[in-house]
Parts: sequence; C-alpha cells; structure tokens
Amino acid sequence: MKQSIRTLFNASQAVVISTALALGCTTGALASNKDYSFKLALESGDRDSASAKSMQLWADQIKEKSAGRMKVDIYYQGELGGQQELFDQLVKGNIDMMLTWPQTSYDERLGVNYIPYLTLGWDDALKAYDKDGWLKNILDPVYADIGLKYFGPYPEGFGGIATKGRYATNYQDAAGMKVRSQPVFPLPQTMKAMGFQAVPIDWAEVYTSIQTGVVDGDSSNVIYWDYEYFRDQLDYFVHSKHNFSSYAMLMNNATWEALDAEDQSIIASAAEHVIDKQFKDAKAEDDKWIAKAQEAGMKYIEPSTADMQAWVKRVRAEVWPEAEKSLGKEIMHKIRANASVPE
Repeated sequence: MKQSIRTLFNASQAVVISTALALGCTTGALASNKDYSFKLALESGDRDSASAKSMQLWADQIKEKSAGRMKVDIYYQGELGGQQELFDQLVKGNIDMMLTWPQTSYDERLGVNYIPYLTLGWDDALKAYDKDGWLKNILDPVYADIGLKYFGPYPEGFGGIATKGRYATNYQDAAGMKVRSQPVFPLPQTMKAMGFQAVPIDWAEVYTSIQTGVVDGDSSNVIYWDYEYFRDQLDYFVHSKHNFSSYAMLMNNATWEALDAEDQSIIASAAEHVIDKQFKDAKAEDDKWIAKAQEAGMKYIEPSTADMQAWVKRVRAEVWPEAEKSLGKEIMHKIRANASVPE
C-alpha cells in the first residue's frame, strides 16, 4: 500500500514538474527575441534639424527599450526621394516608418490635416492635435484604410508666408504674388483664397524656385524652415497662421502587424515619448526661431486683427465648402463643431 501511495505521489509530482516546464517553455516562446532593422525617412530636415533630432530620439528609445534588438536607420531629406515618392514607398512597405506631411493622393480625407484656419491659437491647436483630441479620432481610421499605423502628430506651430521684395497681409496686397505651396489639398486652394498665386512645388525644389524667380516665396511652413534653408533669399515672414503645421508619425501597417505585442508596445511607447516631448517644446521652439530670424534681419510681421479676421472669413467661406466635397459631410460637420471661433 505504501509503495502504491509513493508511486502515485511520484507520478503526480512528475506531472506537476512537466506542466511547469511546459508553461515555462510557452512563456519563453512568447517573449520577443527577433532582431529588426527599420528604415525611417524624413521628407524634410537634415540631421541637425529639430525634427531629425526628435526622430533620433525615437530610434534611440526603440533600441534602448528592446535591449538593442530593434535598430532604426534614419534617412534625411532627399536621401531616398521626394515627398510623394517617400509616401508611396511607405504605403508599399519599402520604408517602414516616416515623419511626414501625409499626401492626399491615397485618400482625400487626409486633407483634414491641412484645413485652413481650423484652430486660431496654441491652446486650441494643442487640444485638437493631442493624442486624445478630436482630430486624432478622425484621422486614425483614415490612415488605417490606406495601410498605415498612426502614432500621432508632431506639432511645430502656425505656418506663415515668407517672401522677398514685398509682402502682403491682406487679399488685395497679395495680388500678383506667387508663392510655393505644398502639393497637397487644400493648401494651394488656401493660398488662392488669400489672394496669392499658388505654385505647388516639392520641398527639394523650393530653394531653386525662389532663387530663379519661379516663385516669390514659400508658404505654410513655420518660420524655422524659411529661416534655416532660405534666409539668403527671403526678406519677410508674415505670420498669417492659416495652418497649424503638424507632421504625422507613421509606420507601414503590415510591418506593424508582423510584430508581436511586446515589440509593438516598445515602438508605440517610444513614439508617445517623442510626441509628448514635442507638445511641451513646440511653442518655445517656434518662438526661438522667430527671434533668431529677426536677429538675422528677416522682418517678422503679424497681420492686424482686422486683416486676420478678413482672411479667416474669406478662406473659410471659399475653402471649407470645397473641402467638404473631398472629406465628406460627416467629417466637415465635426470640423465645424470643434473649430476655433474667431474673436
């Protein structure tokens, strides 16, 4: 009898040990152990730009959190192609990650990024573009539909119009002035509504276009880009604030879905760290470059309240109905319900 009990105990003990080992193996199998090397592209900005440093922070965080298993190779402006070409490669999966102004060629609803005079001040802008803001709730499913994982926005500040020779702060004075516009809807339409002649030009060609007189200046960027890259060509920066300049931090969704939950968490948490930091730093960074541009001799001009109100009224009246045709009534209803109210 004692022998039978001992035999039964030993058998039970063996089952427990075997089960524990099996669970241990299963747990180990779930742990991430694959090595990855991702391509991250910037459509604009060299390695010394603020955005490049932020992307380096993203890469460093991913490497650190994965104990070196996941590495990110960064490619700066022009190294892998122009804006549209890079976005195409991201959608196809030839580029894994990107910081970009999304191209509307795949889905016109991405034009919500560029609706003019959507927000009229920093507080409203940061609330709208925040990770829990109403704009992110609109954009998430749109990016998903074209095969992209959207981590969130990378805000820079309010754009303006930088020109040489002369400037304009109202519709009448803008007549005859040609300014470069990003080739995405509805930014060219916005420039036209403000009175300018809009010339859609890829970022890589802007300097030469200003230098040769194809255009009289650049539009819709924060002052950093116009000061840092074109200051020997430009004299004025009119802070029209018609758009809130915000890049998107994106990843090819097929690449994202191929990762296990742990690795997804590493990349997403690293992105959130970068985005949170940028939300805290954006206004101070923009103010810094406004001051630097003025110190270097660029004339910084803020339109009068009357001129701003006239531009807001005209642009919303002309561009928003046109945007509704592309974005749909449902999205434009949300925009009208949440947009800043003019003073």
